[in-house]
Amino acid sequence: MKKQQEKRVSIQKVFATIVWPRRKQLLLGLGLIIISRLSGLVLPGASKYLIDDVIPSSDLNLLKWLILAVVAAIVIQSVTSYALTQILSVEAQNLIAKLRSQVQSHIIRLPIRFFDNTKTGELVSRIMSDVEGVRNLVGTGFAQMIGGVLTAVVSLILLISISPLMTLYVLVPVAVFGLVSLKAFGKIRPIFRERGKINAQVTGRLTETLGGIRVIKGFNAEAQEIKTFEKGVDQLFQNVKASLTATSFVTSAGTLLLGLASAGIMGIGGWMIMEGKMTFGDFLAFTLYLGFMIAPIVQMSNIGSQLTEAFAGLDRTEEIMNAPLESDDKKRTLNLHEFRGDIRFDRVSFAYEEGKEVVHEVSFDAPAGSVTALVGTSGSGKTTIAGLAASFLTPDSGKISLDGHDLNEITLESYRSRLGVVLQDDFLFEGTIRENILFPRPDATEEQLFAAVKAAHVGEFTDRFEEGLDTLIGERGVKLSGGQRQRIAIARAILADPKILILDEATSNLDTESETLIQASLKELMKGRTTFVIAHRLSTIRQADQILVIEQGRIVERGKHEELIALQGRYFQLYTYQARI
Repeated sequence: MKKQQEKRVSIQKVFATIVWPRRKQLLLGLGLIIISRLSGLVLPGASKYLIDDVIPSSDLNLLKWLILAVVAAIVIQSVTSYALTQILSVEAQNLIAKLRSQVQSHIIRLPIRFFDNTKTGELVSRIMSDVEGVRNLVGTGFAQMIGGVLTAVVSLILLISISPLMTLYVLVPVAVFGLVSLKAFGKIRPIFRERGKINAQVTGRLTETLGGIRVIKGFNAEAQEIKTFEKGVDQLFQNVKASLTATSFVTSAGTLLLGLASAGIMGIGGWMIMEGKMTFGDFLAFTLYLGFMIAPIVQMSNIGSQLTEAFAGLDRTEEIMNAPLESDDKKRTLNLHEFRGDIRFDRVSFAYEEGKEVVHEVSFDAPAGSVTALVGTSGSGKTTIAGLAASFLTPDSGKISLDGHDLNEITLESYRSRLGVVLQDDFLFEGTIRENILFPRPDATEEQLFAAVKAAHVGEFTDRFEEGLDTLIGERGVKLSGGQRQRIAIARAILADPKILILDEATSNLDTESETLIQASLKELMKGRTTFVIAHRLSTIRQADQILVIEQGRIVERGKHEELIALQGRYFQLYTYQARI
């Protein structure tokens, strides 16, 4: 009962949000279909009139007008069919484009935690594939279904007027076919939902495979990846096979039942003609009208399958559209267009999974314009603390404040508009070097652009390129070295001119020469900005205002470089170990 209620609510919502706003186009399309279908009914009536009246009377004038009427009906059918495609099919594709934009807009504003738990390829499938089915709701499918019902009803009335007995005989298998179809489509919808999930998983894995092709080839793992993909494709095949089995059963049942009806009509009709209870013209008209009644019913089995697929896709779309956005937090009402940049962590704890804290009651002050360095072994919680400072993550307990205001109450837009990040994964977009540097400020002047290029020493390598800043760098900057990608990322941060700066392993991919060039740039970049620096190379953070040594999510030591060296504790161990290397 609950399932049926959920389904009913879903249909109501789809009608209210998708069908009703496009009622003008659908009503126009429906009108065209009615005209088209009524024009189609001219031929059976003309055939009866030809056999029973025109031929016996040998009236050539009547024959001429009859043929003209049939030709006119055919022309009307053709024109309305073309107009229908232009109005509804184009509107359906327009709707698909709008829905894709809405889903992408929603997904891109979801919290970072959502992306940590979801494959990129799966999200691509959600955006591109799940909304495809709506073309059957707004396009010709829905209108054809309504038009088919009307055609069937009109044909039924005409059939009854010719022979109530033969019509009654026909209605029995038609009713059975209708019950079989309803039962089958109830089982098909979950299959289509599952197909969406499998398709998303296969797409996700394929995206990962193509993105990590160097790793795959480096470990000679092509066969392994091929096998994994084949397994996913086989799951998809089994799902498609199940849906095809169900739909083909409906089609076959329709063919059998309606075939039996046709055979019965031949017998009854033949007997009635022999008994003089029916003319040959009536029998021919009945047979043709029967085709007009049955064709939409059989067609509806295909349309029903398409509508079922559409609702399954919309179920999945609705599921993701109901995921709460980052900005949905009702507490975030404070707009800070200007702020100093004083950040305080007060007993902040965080866990990616319940019961497994990775940051434990961390407390420290990062005054405006200061540099706070986070040091520790891999997995100690440094990047998580930086993510909390960047508002990518929200504390499970404790409080992070900015200029005395709770960071959880500040709107993300106002905070992040003054935030700059250079991450360990120096992500670059496909395009030119210029486009990547301009990413945070597309409207920046050439002077501002070249100032950032100079400060990050990007010109050191772009001057050697024929196209300079307009050099195409390939997907994720694959045509550049790690150091070159990192310098572009730093130039991007310089151009953003942030108040809060997060540098996560910002010099990790640089050779010694590049690092020397970048250190001066970073020093200039960090002036007057509250900066959080994460670095394995401890030589890069010697000038920090405070160094926090993180172990297992806790601060075990804090102070300046010289103070921590004098302590001869954990920082001293890490520093001397690196010095030996």
